[in-house]
Formats: sequence, structure tokens, C-alpha cells
Amino acid sequence: MNRRKFIKNTALTSAGIAIGSSLANCKNKSTHSTEINALTTGANVKSKLPLVIATWSVKEATAKAMEVLDAGGNALDAVEQGCKIEEANEKGQSVGKGGLPDRDGKVTLDACIMDKHGNCGAVVYLQNITHAVSVARKVMEDTPHVMLAGEGAKQFAISKGFEPEDLLTEASKQAWEKWKVEAKYKPIINIENHDTIGMLAIDKNGDISGACTTSGLAYKMGGRVGDSPIIGSGLFVDNEIGACVATGLGEEVVKTVGSFLVVELMRQGKAPQKACEEAISRIVNKPNSNYKDFQVGYIAVNKKGETGSYSIHQWFSMTKFQNGVNEQIQSDYFLKT
Repeated sequence: MNRRKFIKNTALTSAGIAIGSSLANCKNKSTHSTEINALTTGANVKSKLPLVIATWSVKEATAKAMEVLDAGGNALDAVEQGCKIEEANEKGQSVGKGGLPDRDGKVTLDACIMDKHGNCGAVVYLQNITHAVSVARKVMEDTPHVMLAGEGAKQFAISKGFEPEDLLTEASKQAWEKWKVEAKYKPIINIENHDTIGMLAIDKNGDISGACTTSGLAYKMGGRVGDSPIIGSGLFVDNEIGACVATGLGEEVVKTVGSFLVVELMRQGKAPQKACEEAISRIVNKPNSNYKDFQVGYIAVNKKGETGSYSIHQWFSMTKFQNGVNEQIQSDYFLKT
């Protein structure tokens, strides 16, 4: 199912048949594998590395990331190159070039990246630069800062050799023109018009990195920033424990510092699946939560190479590349009745 269709459909129904996550570690032999011993609680669980997971059905992106890892690249290289595939995908309309604009017709991008040492970089409200994730990496590596915004982020990108270009494609422009016919000037917080790609990778050395990039909430108010570029909300990596990325309505992820929460729950001994479920529970059990009207999903991986995914509504999915298999896995979800 198309990612945007999924988000729109979940606004229309809160019922569905549970589709369990296929999260067991594969045990077949593979050229994509290196055994590592379990480093956290439990018996000697073994996994095969390298490993890549990402939000939604993005097999080309995970394939690119695995290509980098197979060629000897590290996890940081892998997540950057994998996310760039979606940023250049004009048909996606949710990441990079071709992303749906804000209510003023401007395509603005948010992204962040985090390495095995806990270093991180981010850009917010970036315009006219396709590969926001790569600019975020430059912020991390070439400045003393964590985050650059707006025109400052754009000028920094140009100074680093990024070529400015118009990111509003004809298809996205037409969608914006159609939206304007009946649009009301107020924040749109329901679930049919936002998305992102988040990616996590573990390389053959067992080191973890992650990245997150998006064009944000479609037809948002000018200047709006969601969770995707915020370390601890849209993405968090702790190389001793694991990592998490979020997707969905960013405002709700920020309110619970969702990705950091998932990693801290794994630090306390929870498996990635249980940690994701608990993080969703924190959202839906808030007083006066209108969770039936929006979507949030998490994916996570721990140091063992175990993975998890969970969302509020049905049809969220995770793409996983491990043991030579690149597959889309439907996430389990909260709202079943």
C-alpha cells in the first residue's frame, strides 16, 4: 500500500485485523552475515550482521544501504546513502525533491543523522537543496553545531558544494493547487498528509548509526518543524544499547521524546518490540489524547540485531534487509477495535 494512501485510509477507520510482525531473526547462512554474541540481557542470542531497517516500503533505499555495507562502508555511510535514494525519488512526495509544500507553496526539508559516537547533525526548514540528510551530516562533521535552520542552512549547504534547485515538481504543485480550493488556514493535525523515511543500520563491526529525513507535514504553516530533525524525538542512537526512529505526526512524537524513550526502555532490558509498544502506549494513554485521528509509528533495533516496529493504526510497515533478504514487514498496531 502506498504510504500516503495508508495514512489517509487510517483517518477513515480505526478497525482492522491484526497482522503480526515477522520479527524473528533469520537463521539461514548468508554472505551478508557476521555472528555477534548478545551484549545485553538474555542468553547467548546470535544475530547476523550487517543489518538495515527503515520505515515504510523502501526496498531500493535499504538495498543501497546494504550495498554500502557489503562494500566495506560503515553504518553512517549506509544510512546516508540509503536515505538519499528516497530524497531523490520525485514520486514519493514526502521526502526531498517533489515533496509536498507548505501552505505557501514552499518545499521545506528537515533531516538529522547520528553516528556511533553520539555525534549528530540536523537541518530544519531547508529549501532548494535535495539531499537534506547529507547537509545534516556536514553540519555534524564540519561545524561546532548540531542544527542549522532556514537560510543559514541553505547557505551552508551551498558553501559545501550542494547545488540549489527547485524542489516543487509539477505533480506536487498541482496537488497544492487542489488543496488550496477548500483549505482553511489552521494547523492540519490529522493523518493523511505527512510522512518521512527513517533508517537504522548496524555494520559488520556491530556499530550503529541512523538518519531521518522528510519534507514534513503537507500544507503546514510556514516555519513548522516536526520531530524528524530533533535528536531524541525523530531519531536516537546509543551504540551501547540500540537505536530508534519515528514516523507519523511529529508533534505527538516530540511531546513524548519518542525515540529516546524507546532506546531508554531497551536500556532497561525491554526487547525492541516491547519498547516500541510502550512508547506508543505513552501517546495513546495521555489524557484527552485524540490518537484515533493521527498516526505514529516506531522502528527500533538493539545491539543484538533484534528489531521491532509498532504503530497506532494498521498498515504501518518496516523494510528490513538482513541475511540476504530485503523484505517489507507489516507492523503490529494498537487500534484493533
